[in-house]
Amino acid sequence: MERRKNQNSINNAFYNELDEIWVDSQDHPIALLRSENALRNPWIQEILSMTFPYPAKVLDIGCGGGYLTNFLASKGHLVSGIDLSTQSLDVARKHDATGSVEYKKASASELPYGEGIFDAVCAMDLLEHVENPAQVIAEASRVLKKGGLFFFHTFNRNLLSYFMIIKGVEWCFSNTPRNMHVYPLFIKPEELTDICENHYLQVKEMKGVRPDFSRASFWKMILTRKVTPDFRFVFTSSLKTGYSGYSLRT
Repeated sequence: MERRKNQNSINNAFYNELDEIWVDSQDHPIALLRSENALRNPWIQEILSMTFPYPAKVLDIGCGGGYLTNFLASKGHLVSGIDLSTQSLDVARKHDATGSVEYKKASASELPYGEGIFDAVCAMDLLEHVENPAQVIAEASRVLKKGGLFFFHTFNRNLLSYFMIIKGVEWCFSNTPRNMHVYPLFIKPEELTDICENHYLQVKEMKGVRPDFSRASFWKMILTRKVTPDFRFVFTSSLKTGYSGYSLRT
């Protein structure tokens, strides 16, 4: 899928302004990302442990404040994280309890690694922040070993997703950075499947991710505009809004 340029460019600069907001905020959209990771990280760990009989060598592209990288390192994996935000990398290093993660400033479109280096590559909440996701996926495939896994999370492109992910977040959080998400950069599941197949990645699973509407914490967020520690996301069969998945490098 060739990506067109957008009149309203994606704003990735705000990540350099977060500092400890990565860690302890309740009234900023990044708190939702923290809750999403609480759901996805154990799922990724489970698949890694079922696939590899040894600590996996993992690259997290666009690692941000280290939610996934530091979690996987705590499980014994050999983890590297790259990001263009220097301040985010500083926060990730600070909160790496193992002191083992290799953090590096680098572009997702030009990974500073050789071919076939990693058992797994992750691009979580990243593909909707780049103009050319196919280039990112091509690079992920290049540095993966055959039989390696590519994990992803992104947002579907439809009106429901637009209102929930963009307008809903802006309504809940008055401090939402301008153009934190840009609708044309959202990716339909079938488009992502095609890109993966074009780069030797066979999609093995896709499943939706949404807030748990049955919990009081969801409705409390609506009323208070704060994400409390008991706020939860759940997996769902619907891919209408956010969705996660993984592919096998063939």
